[in-house]
Amino acid sequence: MTNQMELSVVIPVFNEEEVLMSSYERLVAVMRRLTANFELIFVNDGSIDGTRSILNHLRELDAHVRVIHFSRNFGHQIAITAGVDYASGAGVVVIDADLQDPPELIPAMVEKWRAGYQVVYAKRLIRKGESFFKKFSAKVFYRALEKLSDTPIPVDTGDFRLMDRKVCRALRQVEEKNPFVRGQVSWLGFKQTEIEYERDERLYGTTKYPLRKMIKLSIDGITSFSYLPLKLATYLGVTVAACGFFYMFFALFQKLFTTATVPGWASIVIIQLIFFGIVLLVLGVIGEYIGRMYEEVKHRPLYVIDEASGFDVSRLYAMKEDIK
Repeated sequence: MTNQMELSVVIPVFNEEEVLMSSYERLVAVMRRLTANFELIFVNDGSIDGTRSILNHLRELDAHVRVIHFSRNFGHQIAITAGVDYASGAGVVVIDADLQDPPELIPAMVEKWRAGYQVVYAKRLIRKGESFFKKFSAKVFYRALEKLSDTPIPVDTGDFRLMDRKVCRALRQVEEKNPFVRGQVSWLGFKQTEIEYERDERLYGTTKYPLRKMIKLSIDGITSFSYLPLKLATYLGVTVAACGFFYMFFALFQKLFTTATVPGWASIVIIQLIFFGIVLLVLGVIGEYIGRMYEEVKHRPLYVIDEASGFDVSRLYAMKEDIK
């Protein structure tokens, strides 16, 4: 084995006790065929089931395993960020533990990486075992984000990807409190390519991305990479104001030059409801951006680690210097 770690695999984990051993076994089988010099970094994002004890057991069994336990649940994207922060490999793979993204695709990613690509991301052709609503909403989100964002973000891609160490070093410098990792990696640039695959059905457990978290992820992605909602709020305000003036002139014309009467309270109430609805919508959009600014200026740490095992402390200090 050489001193330089060749490949790191970052696996964010939240309440995955049912699938964790299967995930570990498939990952180890794939990685041992690729290189003897690899590490598996499991990031326990505040799990409340038996995930912690299983990870600690794996750490005792296998020297390739590294484990990070958060002090609480900070979120999937932050767990990925922490894993990348602690990874020391020349190449870093990010993959979920639920086995919907097949570990057997990693060798194809490594092949493209060794051919000179610095980011190799997996593009989903088919999403097995997911509801029509989830497929439809995901399709709409990715295409809306593509249109709204100034940064080209590949559609139908998740966080399953391989990144070169140079990309990870750059990613560590992106200090955002609401990270949208796939968007950040696209924003960084570098030489990127894709691998197409069919996403498998979840074998055990339930999705860790319910509707509430999907909406938050969507808002994080849009507000992180687009100012267009703010611009649309301006355009909407101008349009409504213009319509109001036209209606005012129309009402005056009716009063002065025709015998028709000006509509009564019903029309006034309708106009007020529409107007105040739009005002509240605009304030909500502005509030989303201000809220994110507020999160940034507080300068709280992105995550808090309760326990980390399997890492060389001196290497971590070197990694921090590497970031600078």
